[in-house]
Amino acid sequence: MFGLLERDGRVYTKVVANVSAETLMTHIRATTRTGSVEYTDAFKSYQSLKRYGKHHTVNHTTSLVDRRTKNYINGIEGFWSFGKHIRYNYRGVSQYHFPMYLKEIEYCFNHCRDNLFKLFLQTFCGCVSP
Repeated sequence: MFGLLERDGRVYTKVVANVSAETLMTHIRATTRTGSVEYTDAFKSYQSLKRYGKHHTVNHTTSLVDRRTKNYINGIEGFWSFGKHIRYNYRGVSQYHFPMYLKEIEYCFNHCRDNLFKLFLQTFCGCVSP
């Protein structure tokens, strides 16, 4: 699994075949703008992010927040925790259906402050309730 989170914004997730630098950079470049500021953990596949914008790392082996720069990636970590909590209710998910469950969790996270019933009515019925 791979995930990107805008600071105080939306999350984007993708099931990836592997976590090589080439695979991750393809998804990062497709979903972010050149020149963006990226915050990641110290995983080796993220090392080439410097070519596309600013890249700040947090080494989780030493702390969750970089003591010097105060950088953190707790937002995406919170999303993964949210996803595990929701997935727990399913008591396991098949590998075949997992990408759809992941997108469902992404949708719920991105719309957690929205009235989903109104959104449902508007999308499927073409009407807006008061």
